[in-house]
Amino acid sequence: MSEGYNVAVVGAGLVGEKLVSELYRRGFPVRDLRVLARSPRTAELAGRTFEIGVAEPEAFEGVDIALFAGTEGEKGAAVRLAREAIVRGATVIDNGSDFRLDPEVPLVVPEVNPHALENHRGLISNPNCSTIQMVVALAPIARSFGLERVVVSTYQAVSGAGRAGVEALEMGSGEAFPRPISGNVLPLIGSVGEDGYTTEERKMREESRKILEIPSLPVYATTVRVPVHTGHAESIYVETSEEVTLDAVLSALSEAPGIEPYADPLQAPTPIEVAGDPKVHVGRVRAEGNVVELWCVADNLLKGAATNAVQIAEALVGVGAPKAV
Repeated sequence: MSEGYNVAVVGAGLVGEKLVSELYRRGFPVRDLRVLARSPRTAELAGRTFEIGVAEPEAFEGVDIALFAGTEGEKGAAVRLAREAIVRGATVIDNGSDFRLDPEVPLVVPEVNPHALENHRGLISNPNCSTIQMVVALAPIARSFGLERVVVSTYQAVSGAGRAGVEALEMGSGEAFPRPISGNVLPLIGSVGEDGYTTEERKMREESRKILEIPSLPVYATTVRVPVHTGHAESIYVETSEEVTLDAVLSALSEAPGIEPYADPLQAPTPIEVAGDPKVHVGRVRAEGNVVELWCVADNLLKGAATNAVQIAEALVGVGAPKAV
């Protein structure tokens, strides 16, 4: 391509492949796409063959946008390589958890807080998958009625743990989870802290506060892994500042970007139907007094990871940074 951006995708796992797929599916203006990983090899991603290069500082020469797939549960590649990419002129969008709560790093869901991109310093964080879909659903409620308290229980697919999680479900193998996942439900995602909350639950609380810009918002999360391949579901209870009606809540949801609302309570979304769709699907909406209850489902590899990252890149292009040559 004579116009567009030089893009690097760091990581060739489930999220890395989805990043490649979303760049093409959404028509992002890519001039050159390079895929980087720990070791060089030839691999097929999203129906295309790539000569995967080594993720090292020199690999970011000439890159405009670097999308890091991220590795949950351990220090991701961005810890080692983000600054190297930035000094070479790239803007980094990191799907890992290492920089999300850094006050100097924007944590962005484009439907919710695109203005956070205005003063980025070359590094932008993509939020946790379960956080992203929740704040997309909460944002129109917050804008219309205010938020006082959020209680959420998640039902998270095994693909959130990468290929090892998928293999644990499909073949009953590996060490992705502390106990068998097939035919089971595991109410622990991540390590448990002294307060009794897991790392996944703390992510949902702290990241939601940052994205919604409500620093003291009470968020009580219970995160659960379920034997589903793809698609996280959440049951969300919200206490609002102002009184609500069901019609008003449904109207706010239907007018918000990125949401597929279900007004019919008998047609609630499920993961198997939502897989492959980049929107956040919201159903089972109930509203009375100062309480809203809803059921929220999204593809965790798309809106929960790759789609949101590419949307951030699109928003950067929209405000003129980085600049195409």
